[in-house]
Amino acid sequence: MNRGTMKRGLAHLLTRLYPRRWRERYGEEFEDFLLEGRGDLKAWMDVVRAAVGEHIHPTLQAIEQGGMMSEVRTTSFGTVVRQPSALVPMAMALTALAVVMGHIAIYGAAREADEGATAHIWQLLMVAQLPALLVFGIRWLPKAPRQALGVLALLAVAILAAMAPVFIFHL
Repeated sequence: MNRGTMKRGLAHLLTRLYPRRWRERYGEEFEDFLLEGRGDLKAWMDVVRAAVGEHIHPTLQAIEQGGMMSEVRTTSFGTVVRQPSALVPMAMALTALAVVMGHIAIYGAAREADEGATAHIWQLLMVAQLPALLVFGIRWLPKAPRQALGVLALLAVAILAAMAPVFIFHL
C-alpha cells in the first residue's frame, strides 16, 4: 500500500462516490485535498464511509439564488426522530406497551374488577403523550413537513401498539 500521496484517478473515483450536489459544491477542492493527503487503505475507507453517510444523511443542500450558491442545512428523518420532542412520546408509548405486556405476563389477560395501578399508569402514559405530540407538531411540521409526518406516523404506530393489547384482551 502506498503511504504517500494518492493518485489522481483514485482521488477522482473516490470523489465520484459522493452525491452530485455535494460534488458540485466541494468536488474540486476535495479532490485536491485527497491528492495532497495520505493514500493508504484507511484513507480510502474513511472516504467511502463518509460518502455513504452523505447519501443517507445529506449535510448540505445547494440552492440557486440569483446566480449565487448558498448553503442550507437539510433536515433528515434521523435528525428529526432524535429530537426530544419525538423521543419523549415514543418512550412513553413503548413504556405503556411494556407496562401492559408485563401485566399480562405476570397476571394473565383476565379482566379484573378493579382496574388497578397498571391500568392507571397506562392511562397516564397515553394521555401525557398528547402535549408532547402537540409540541413536536408545532415545532417540526413547519420546518420539515415530510420528515415530521414520517415521525408522526412512527409515533402513531407506537401508540397503536400500546393500545392493541388493551383492545385485543379487553383489559
